[in-house]
Amino acid sequence: MARPGRRSTGPRRSTPRNQRRVRDGDDVISVLARAVRSVEAAVQRRPATPSVRTKFQAVALLLREERARVRADGTSTDSFRAEQLKRLDGIATILARTAVRDSTLYALLGDDAVVSEAAKSLKRDMLRAVGIESPADDVSSPEPESAAPATPERRVVPQSVVARQLANPFLAPDYSAPRPTAARPRRLAGWELLDPLFNSFERAGGGAPACMDLPTPTSLQAPGGLELMPHQGELVAAAAAGHRTFLLADEPGLGKTAQALLAAEAAGAYPLLVVVPSVVKTNWAREAGRWTPHRAATVVHGNGDTVDGFADIVVVNYEVLDRHVGWFGNFGFRGMVIDEAHFIKNKASQRSQHVLELSERIRSRFPRPLLMALTGTPLINDIDDFRAIWQFLGWIDDSKPLGELMEALEETGLTPADPAFYPAARRCVIDLGIVRRRKVDVAADIPARRIADLPVELDDKAGRSIRAAERDLARRLVSRYESALAARSSHTEVEGIDHDLVRKVAGWELKDAASASTGDNVFTMMRRIGQAKAALAADYAAQLARSAGKVVFFAKHVDVMDVAEETFEKQGVRFSSIRGDQTPTSRQRNIDAFVNEPDVAVAVCSLTAAGVGINLQVASNIVLAELSWTDAEQTQAIDRSHRIGQTEPVTAWRIIAAQTIDARIADLIDSKAGLAARALDGSDEEMQSSSDVQLEALVALLTDALSSSPLSADPFATAP
Repeated sequence: MARPGRRSTGPRRSTPRNQRRVRDGDDVISVLARAVRSVEAAVQRRPATPSVRTKFQAVALLLREERARVRADGTSTDSFRAEQLKRLDGIATILARTAVRDSTLYALLGDDAVVSEAAKSLKRDMLRAVGIESPADDVSSPEPESAAPATPERRVVPQSVVARQLANPFLAPDYSAPRPTAARPRRLAGWELLDPLFNSFERAGGGAPACMDLPTPTSLQAPGGLELMPHQGELVAAAAAGHRTFLLADEPGLGKTAQALLAAEAAGAYPLLVVVPSVVKTNWAREAGRWTPHRAATVVHGNGDTVDGFADIVVVNYEVLDRHVGWFGNFGFRGMVIDEAHFIKNKASQRSQHVLELSERIRSRFPRPLLMALTGTPLINDIDDFRAIWQFLGWIDDSKPLGELMEALEETGLTPADPAFYPAARRCVIDLGIVRRRKVDVAADIPARRIADLPVELDDKAGRSIRAAERDLARRLVSRYESALAARSSHTEVEGIDHDLVRKVAGWELKDAASASTGDNVFTMMRRIGQAKAALAADYAAQLARSAGKVVFFAKHVDVMDVAEETFEKQGVRFSSIRGDQTPTSRQRNIDAFVNEPDVAVAVCSLTAAGVGINLQVASNIVLAELSWTDAEQTQAIDRSHRIGQTEPVTAWRIIAAQTIDARIADLIDSKAGLAARALDGSDEEMQSSSDVQLEALVALLTDALSSSPLSADPFATAP
């Protein structure tokens, strides 16, 4: 085929690949440069047309092939190859810049992009223009110099990240910095230290410190023109002074997001990875725009098709982390923040494993990265919930303390055999970066809060059915207890009720309930109770909205939210719905409507999807239509309103179904509320695990049933 504008003087000879140079002063790189400039100019004027997209893809294919050929060319001098690669890097930069202007071009840069026949043909024409014949099927990329390891099926690499790499092939992080020498145990060699460290928090008495020493801030002005509160400025000052690991456990509502963003700014920890629950992704991007407006933030949705690979702050939710952990690990992050860090408390979960893997890769590739774990409720079940968070921060591994922590423990001169070891060890951990402040101490302008219980009578058919189901459950528990007694091979005298056996029977029932899909058990009863209370709770919320202003309505189950919303519609009350199945954009739109529109009176919120990370200070009344299983989850929900910016006392109205297991569970939740206070705040309040609420509810139900039964007088009355 003759090139347009030139006369054909006869058939061309095929030129060897390592001699792609010159026809009338042209070479492949010159042709690529003209083509990419024409694509850039076209995209600057309007969105890419099909012909422009074809030329863009042909340039990308030929660029990749030419770069591989130049690198493999052993006949050229080093200086010539370097000059050629520099020219190719310039073309790659223009390609990436053009793709940023029109994001639809990203998909054409991937290794797995479908190559159109038009792009194949155009690539051949570009080669012919410099005297090179290309076989019709020669469109595949050259084999990489070394095969990359296989990645799991769901893992992806967003096209903008590919564009970033094309724009600057030298963006790979520098891993040559010297690594700190690991501390070697001396006095403590051979001692088991992790359990004593956790125990040191369980043993904390009244007045024990809960926060590392923080410097006084020299300024409270943020780059975004906003002003920090003094307690926020202290943490930022610590990061500016060189501290790099923080367990930021301030009570909810004290501005942890702003502190993390500004700590990253003070530490120069960019690019920064932020891992969050899905419900707060959009809010994190907004907060980044407020507090660090000069730093570009991008949010990862799904496969990352809309990610800005050139952003300073990358926000991703736990649920899609598995797809992106591959390229995250190679991106060169110098800081990582995990929000609602108690999400990783189960080390066996996939989300925890991915977070810990990324933390380890960042720490191994950059000497002193900024690592921050944010949570207002660091302890959900027991002290062992600390384990994954400390490992994320690099303080411990699976079996022992690491680095600075081991050195600090050695410097105490104590061992776990010394009683003084425990307060000293706790102090060592806190000094590594535990920051815990309470509203009452640092934000006196935040009004008080209270929880008020509103008992409701379930007198209708649903109420009678629930009470009958509760009696059936109690009878089933008694029957299991009696069978267990009868099955004993030898009878050990127990006066009255055998409470150890009661706990075993409750445990069996709870295990069966967790795996059952049908039948009445403690979980299905709580759901039925929530359904029965829904209309009553919604009616009360509507009354509050008319008399006291905006109200936040929390429920645990979707069907309870549905009933509440139907009630509000019937009463003419405008509401916003904040649920877990919404897109981030839709969820944020509903949040904004509740906050900004005066006639949107109620926010109907999922306790799990909206109980963390969102700001609803516009309301001072909260209705808890269903009970949580933990005090921490309940507190998180209340603190959506009880936070910085709130000007009114906050009241949480807890709707309780009287004369049912609902009331018993409310009491149990209240009795389990001392865990975080004891471990972190140095309170003398008795510490108990809150994971046992379901079990304790069944224990109490069975104990009450046995107490009213003749069986309690003779525990072996039914034995053969």
